[in-house]
Amino acid sequence: MKFKFFTIFGLLLLTINLNGEPSFKMYNDDFCGITNRSFRVNEKVNYTIYYSIVGIYVDAGNATFSSTLQRLNNRPVFHVVADGKTNPRYDWIFKVRDRYETFIDTSSMQPLKFIRNVHEGSYKKYENVTFNRQANTAVTNDGVYKVPNCVQDVISSIYYARNIDFSKYKPGDRINFSMFLDNELYSMYIRYQGKETIKTKYGKFKAIKFKPLLLKGSIFEGGEKMTVWVSDDANHLPLRIESPITVGSVKIDMMNFENLRYPLTSLIKKK
Repeated sequence: MKFKFFTIFGLLLLTINLNGEPSFKMYNDDFCGITNRSFRVNEKVNYTIYYSIVGIYVDAGNATFSSTLQRLNNRPVFHVVADGKTNPRYDWIFKVRDRYETFIDTSSMQPLKFIRNVHEGSYKKYENVTFNRQANTAVTNDGVYKVPNCVQDVISSIYYARNIDFSKYKPGDRINFSMFLDNELYSMYIRYQGKETIKTKYGKFKAIKFKPLLLKGSIFEGGEKMTVWVSDDANHLPLRIESPITVGSVKIDMMNFENLRYPLTSLIKKK
C-alpha cells in the first residue's frame, strides 16, 4: 500500500517521459488549438482504485473529479477538482488525502492556475502554480520558470486529452504535448492503440485505447506499460486504467457519473 497513491490516478492518462529529462523540444504538439467539446460544467465522475499483489484486486481507495464554472482574474474558467483518498480500512497502513485543482481558460483550454495539496502517510506537499500566458512563464512557490505557449498541468492535461479527435490517428501514432510538473517542463506523449470492447466494474463498453509513456524508476516500470481506455463516444470519459507497478499492479475503474455532456452511447450493457 505504501506507494504514491494519488499519483497513480492524477497521472492516469499522462505521465513523464521514459528518461525523466526536461525538454523544450516539441514535435507535432497536438495539444494546441483544441476547444472543449467533451465535458460540461458540473460534471462529476467517481473512480475506484484497486490494488493487487497476487492477482486478487482489493478496493484500495477512490477518487472524484468534478468541474464548475468560475471566474479567475475576470476570465471564465473551468475549475476542476480531483480528490483522492485511501479506503478508510487501510488508513492505519498508509493514509492518503490528496486534492488537486486546476483552473482552465474556457476559450483556450490552457491552465491558468494549478494547486496540489497532498498528504500521503508522513509526506505532505503544497504546490501553487500560476501560468502567465502573456510572458509564457509558470510562477511557483520556488520561482519563475519559462514555459512554451501550449503547456498543461497534470489535471488540465486529462481534460484536454478528452477533446482529442482520435479519428485523425491510426494505431501506433504518437500524440505529443508539454506538461509542467514539480518545477520542470516535460516533453510527453500518448500512443494511440485503436478501439476495442472492454468489460469494467461498471459494464461493457466500446472504448478507445491508448498508452502513455511512463517514467522509469518511479513506482511504474517505465515504457508503455500503462493502458488507458476512454469511452468511444463524444464524452471520451476515462473508463479504466491498468498498470503494473514496482510491487503488484493497479486497476482504476469508473464507477458512477453525473451530468455528462452527451449520452454514454459507448455503454453496451451495464452490470
